[in-house]
Amino acid sequence: MTPRDYQIEAIDSLFSYWAEHTGNPVICQPTGTGKSIVIAGFCCKALKQFPFTRILVLTHVKELIQQNYEKLLAMWPQAPAGIYSAGLKRKDIGKNIIFGGIGSVCNNEQNFGHVDLILIDECHTVSPKQQTQYRKTIARLTEVNPSLKVAGLTATPYRLGQGMIIEEDGIFTDICCEQTSLERFNEFFDEGYLCPLIPRATETQIDTSKVKLTAGDFNKKQLVEAVDKESITRAAVEEMIKSGRDRNSWLIFAAGIEHTEHIAEMLNESGIDAVAVHSKSGDAVRDEATAAFKAGDIRALVNNGVFTTGFDHPGLDLIGVLRPTQSPGLWVQILGRGTRTDYAQGFDLSTKEGRLSAIAASPKKNCLVLDFAGNTKRLGPINDPQKPKKRGKGPPGEMPAKLCECGTFNYCSARVCVACGKAFEISVKFGSQAGSDALIAKLGASETEDQPVTEWFDVENTTYSKFTPWNRRPTLRGLKASNLRVAYNCGLRSFSEHIRLEQDKCKPFARRWWNDSCEDETPLPETVDEACAYSPKLKEVKRIKVWINRKHPEILHREFKE
Repeated sequence: MTPRDYQIEAIDSLFSYWAEHTGNPVICQPTGTGKSIVIAGFCCKALKQFPFTRILVLTHVKELIQQNYEKLLAMWPQAPAGIYSAGLKRKDIGKNIIFGGIGSVCNNEQNFGHVDLILIDECHTVSPKQQTQYRKTIARLTEVNPSLKVAGLTATPYRLGQGMIIEEDGIFTDICCEQTSLERFNEFFDEGYLCPLIPRATETQIDTSKVKLTAGDFNKKQLVEAVDKESITRAAVEEMIKSGRDRNSWLIFAAGIEHTEHIAEMLNESGIDAVAVHSKSGDAVRDEATAAFKAGDIRALVNNGVFTTGFDHPGLDLIGVLRPTQSPGLWVQILGRGTRTDYAQGFDLSTKEGRLSAIAASPKKNCLVLDFAGNTKRLGPINDPQKPKKRGKGPPGEMPAKLCECGTFNYCSARVCVACGKAFEISVKFGSQAGSDALIAKLGASETEDQPVTEWFDVENTTYSKFTPWNRRPTLRGLKASNLRVAYNCGLRSFSEHIRLEQDKCKPFARRWWNDSCEDETPLPETVDEACAYSPKLKEVKRIKVWINRKHPEILHREFKE
């Protein structure tokens, strides 16, 4: 098993970070891009360079413990690795690499002695509070080894009430590898590493207007009362059956234990084989239901708070959401269950064309999301969610989403619909407060950014220069990253754009811009100075299409001279 390029980037980011820093870094990668392979690759590289290194890989879900352990053995069959987990009925000690459950490891730290590094999978679950299992474990192991290093991996580097997990008082200090930005996320979709999500608008919508908030999210008792109503549940189930008639594997999220049971009962009554799984189900029922679901023996798995993390089933092609939430992290984790690819056999998965063809030829070409809970409007799409604010910094703002005529929600800046491919001519925002007043107000707002005004301009000449913002924070290497400033002189008006080719998270866009601009296949330069030196060889721009009624006009398209 060979790591992909972006996985190698994540592995190397840890070594690069610790070569120059002493903090606790985080790797951010979308669900389905292989964090377990990153963990395995890092452990392999660390042990080969430093054979006596002792690594403790911690998480809170037994399925993840098993998955991470198996990925390491697939990459390195002779790895000196073991498992320490009561749920998996194994308590290995004396190995260089231990995959453990935090519930089993906490209060048993004496069994591990000197540990050099702790890797925490799903590290967004680590609370900033002092008296937690993770905090206690790290403190006790630090007493043995004051030089103990800690790193985390997550798809959602934020928490309700805390904001970003690298904020003050948290365990983690920096993000050393960011692959969950909108640009990087879309690159994973475009390259065929992730399966597209189709968030379809539903006729049935759960009303949460009378549900109060507790600790930033909906009050659980009031939420169950608002959601677990026979008429609403039956309407949602009927809509799922209608929309999911050609879908083979459904994962449904409920708001409470009884609600989970009620949904499963209605599905079974309607001829859809379904099983309910929740906190009172027990491990045996949970394991049996999961195995049957993955084998295709049951069509629908209904859960409450069980399968938001650590659940890996590539064939999942429908997500039904009847659990409203204010938590972007929970929402993105729910959606992430459906982004795993289920490649058809016989294709070269080392190429973009092969991966996209394998998706197109598979039973799962995309994953349908039926959001009865209003989370899409409230929190946004998986690749551009509303980030939570630190407690006391004000309530979350509206998260606009764009609704296509085909009934599919798209992220607010989408140019074309993810489902039908139709181009958006006018951007209409739907927020959690979008009622008749908001819609009427938008009808008269012809000169607002909500309804873009675009215009073509003939370009007389183009200049390329180096630009370094005065307030740009230093990168990990201590240097200020600069931009390539491209100015288009259009007679009486001039427009510019900044190409951030020295910033890793922006390189996918920079690479596409550069490839469009080059006559040949010259690779993207590493520095702005190199790009400026090469600029006389770039194509000559004939005209540009500009979104002119923005505070900072945006260049949407460039046409080049023949």
